[in-house]
Amino acid sequence: MDDSSRPVTGATGRTEEEWRAELGPEAYAVLRQGATERPWSGEYVSTSTRGVYRCRACGAELFRSSEKFESHCGWPSFYDPSDSTAVTLHEDRSLGMIRTEVRCARCDSHLGHVFHGEGYDTPTDDRYCINSVALTLEADDSVQ
Repeated sequence: MDDSSRPVTGATGRTEEEWRAELGPEAYAVLRQGATERPWSGEYVSTSTRGVYRCRACGAELFRSSEKFESHCGWPSFYDPSDSTAVTLHEDRSLGMIRTEVRCARCDSHLGHVFHGEGYDTPTDDRYCINSVALTLEADDSVQ
């Protein structure tokens, strides 16, 4: 079975061809193929807008602005997902290193990576380094 007709895991049941048509080239490359956007190029790197960050592929709530912090890494950084079941973590041995990949729990889309114990002054000492193109921001002033 080729990539374009393979059903995906998760709640959506979309084929890769449907994902490709819906997401556009850059978002498809990141969300469905595990690519990474260039550092400092993303829409949400420096935003301080209050609200909820959702998966661009399926709309699931992933992070809140109250958990976003400036890590100076070139991608939006969060110290915790909005709910412990919002994301799944997977070992990533690509690029000759061992990292922890972050995926959307609902649609299994690649979001970025999480790094532990880097000395950030956050409640968890975790840095969820997430591609802006993997997210949409739903502005909400009530979110701290």
